[in-house]
Amino acid sequence: MNLIVQIIMESETGQRSQQVARLERQTTCLENVGLTLAESKQLLAALQAQMVEEQISEYLDRHRRCDQCGEARTHKGAHDLTFQTLFGNLQLKSPRWKHCGCNPHDAKSFSPLAELLTEHVSPERLYLEAKWGSLIAFEPAANLLADTLPITETVNANTVRNHLHHVAQRAEDELGDEHGSFIEGCPRDWAELARPPAPITVGIDGGYVRQWEDKKAHFEVIVGKSIPEEGAACRFGFVQTYDEKPKRRLFEVLKGQGMQSNQLVTFLSDGGEDVREVQQYLSPESEHYLDWFHITMRITVMKQMAKGLPIGTGTVGGTANRPKMEEELQLLKWNVWHGNVSRALERIEELQLDLETADESENRPKLQRALREFETYIKNNRAFIPNFGERYRNQERISTAFVESTVNQVISKRMVKQQQMQWSKKGAHLLVQMRTKVLNNELEGLFRRWYPRFRIATNGGEEHTAAA
Repeated sequence: MNLIVQIIMESETGQRSQQVARLERQTTCLENVGLTLAESKQLLAALQAQMVEEQISEYLDRHRRCDQCGEARTHKGAHDLTFQTLFGNLQLKSPRWKHCGCNPHDAKSFSPLAELLTEHVSPERLYLEAKWGSLIAFEPAANLLADTLPITETVNANTVRNHLHHVAQRAEDELGDEHGSFIEGCPRDWAELARPPAPITVGIDGGYVRQWEDKKAHFEVIVGKSIPEEGAACRFGFVQTYDEKPKRRLFEVLKGQGMQSNQLVTFLSDGGEDVREVQQYLSPESEHYLDWFHITMRITVMKQMAKGLPIGTGTVGGTANRPKMEEELQLLKWNVWHGNVSRALERIEELQLDLETADESENRPKLQRALREFETYIKNNRAFIPNFGERYRNQERISTAFVESTVNQVISKRMVKQQQMQWSKKGAHLLVQMRTKVLNNELEGLFRRWYPRFRIATNGGEEHTAAA
């Protein structure tokens, strides 16, 4: 069997047909039924080439004459232009025409295709490379596209990375200016607003990735999740030591979720000053709390250290007793849980005194250091320690545990699971921007804003995404 594939092109001048493929098939076995992947690639590449050739020809014919006087423009020369698509790179002849003399122009000539092909990569290709480059490593992403599309010779890990960076940087350039405060208006204005929507809870945490410049060093990637009681959650992230607009970034996330000035916004974090600075002055009705997860994690580590102390550590009625130390740590946890910071600090001092009289051991200086650090941690964040028990009974969030899954989604699964992966701060930051947009289902909307006719299906007209 011979299958000849032709396309029929209609224009104002009539119709013409063009053969794009000829397939020969002997139906003798299962493998010969239907199209092979190689044949489908060949067919798509040929169809694409013919389609673009016709489009370019029609566009040039339409603009060959001067819009003002109708005089045909004089041809000056031509140069080669490469246009990258999902179905291969196309080598196009880009003519250069002289401007008509009926009107003055700054330049004597111009390239009409430059007005059409403002970029040399099609939006569809940029979209897929940005999407898959953010979800899996660059090389597997390139292999995936090469296996399924006729672009084997024109795509590799560097291409995917560069195109992802291009898309991410364009989105970064659109981000507004950073401000110390994003609170506008006054209490009287806020009181006149409509009844606020349900509260928004924002949790922020971080993870570390290996640095490219110094293979033994790491830098932190801050990741967060904003959860409104009504609507979809939104992930965000940035490299703290690279991003110059972290507060603007978080404000835009909250703004996109419909935050208004009289709406309650609860921020939960590990107490780091840099992270808290990002959260401040975003909303007049915001409240900031220390994350219970990080508190209980520190106490749990100290309880494990206490188990390794000699049996004589701690006293009960003058009798040496190691379990007393573990009991005191549990009571310390209970004090913090109920927001009794003063009693918690007193108990830390008592524990430190007990350790000073304890027998020498490997764990003793470790626990002393951990207690000192915990004391500083509580003192620095005492204004942000609520009654966790009361909030828990009221079914209010007390922990950033819900952000742990986001850290895994944004950082771990893509950036640190393979220990050999190393990143520059810029590369990690741009990748995080694309990955969060993909996870938030925002990438297609971003492309549609840049390219209004991107993936818009209609029942006719010029749109090529319409269902058959």
